[in-house]
Amino acid sequence: MATVEWAALVIFVAAKTSGEAGCAKAMNGQGGATVQAAGCLSSSPTTAGVRRMRMLAALLALSMSANAMAAETKPPCSSPEHRQFDFWLGDWEVKGPAGKTAGRNSISSIHGGCVLYESWKGTGGVTGTSFNVYDPAKKKWRQTWVDSTGGVLDLEGAFTDGRMVLASTPASKADTINRITWERLPDGRVRQLWETSSDGGATWKIAFDGYYTKQ
Repeated sequence: MATVEWAALVIFVAAKTSGEAGCAKAMNGQGGATVQAAGCLSSSPTTAGVRRMRMLAALLALSMSANAMAAETKPPCSSPEHRQFDFWLGDWEVKGPAGKTAGRNSISSIHGGCVLYESWKGTGGVTGTSFNVYDPAKKKWRQTWVDSTGGVLDLEGAFTDGRMVLASTPASKADTINRITWERLPDGRVRQLWETSSDGGATWKIAFDGYYTKQ
């Protein structure tokens, strides 16, 4: 039974029960005229009872309609999956494993929370930006990176076991595979590990290992 129909039935039963209770009270020690005036000689609800029942049903319908409209107008990109990469948000100083500063990275949420925008400034002068989005149709995260050296990277992957892992798809076996993993560390820092493979993923080399500290 639909929710609206069930609620209407509950209202009807409540109204009828209330009416029957009133009749019982009227019959207890009351004259026939009083009982008849109370509408207890008829099996149908009283006019006032019907009006109350209709009003309650109308209010219930309005309330459920408002809830349905609120659900339909839920903001885009508000699912839990869209928030999986939010641990990367912020302004960061990025250092290598030995503690040497590699650059600064600013990650912001744009387009109503649908996109994470990265703005990188390396100590060597290289700058770069990336757009990071969750694709609900594929249930995958995607990143497009471009930088001041002319480099372009298209990565795709997912958030699994507390880590965001995105990788490129090689057009041929001779192409280098790029794989980047982001992980939030227990101390609040974020580690970004960039690895490359030239043998189809059999072996990997570290291209960049950065540790993010919020500023």
